[in-house]
Amino acid sequence: MKARAIEGLDPGGPLVPDVARIVSVRLEELRDRADAALSADASEAQHDLRIAAKRLRYVLETTQDLFGPYAATAVRRTKELQELLGDMHDCDEMLPRVRRIIAAEQAAEVEAVRSRASGEARDLDPALARDAPRADAWRGLHAFAAWVEARRALLHDAFLRHWTELGRAGFRARLEYALAERAPEPEPEPAPQPEPELPDPDPEPALAARTEP
Repeated sequence: MKARAIEGLDPGGPLVPDVARIVSVRLEELRDRADAALSADASEAQHDLRIAAKRLRYVLETTQDLFGPYAATAVRRTKELQELLGDMHDCDEMLPRVRRIIAAEQAAEVEAVRSRASGEARDLDPALARDAPRADAWRGLHAFAAWVEARRALLHDAFLRHWTELGRAGFRARLEYALAERAPEPEPEPAPQPEPELPDPDPEPALAARTEP
């Protein structure tokens, strides 16, 4: 997912307004991609939402001290969202791989069972299916695929709860307020002052003391 361009930045100007603008755009990206990601089968939209959450989190992690105290809370809540969506994405990546292995095992099983029939056979004895040579692999793969699907379903439920909690807690409005609140600017350290130069000592009193009879 390509990041939205941010206009109006002033590299030569103050840092805080530019950073606040970046955070605002990343927050808007997150909100704009949320509705499409709520369905259980919206894996592509959920992946885009995860990327948007990652971008918002990373910019906040490095700049949260510039803004109000809720910015630190927003980092934590955004990280939780990103991790939930990341775990869902892991399931989306894993399940097709498992299914490809199952398909390969099935093809090998077909050939193994078929090879047990005699060359003149017109049909296949059902008893040959009882001792399929890859039965253990089949059971393990199907069990693992079921676990991945079940895990993703639970993670999706947790994602919906988390997103609902963010809405109820006023995540967007409170972060926008924190951006406007701004942390106080640190006072500049005073420039070091040069030490005053002391006048050279007058040699005459000492000289007079040595020359007096």
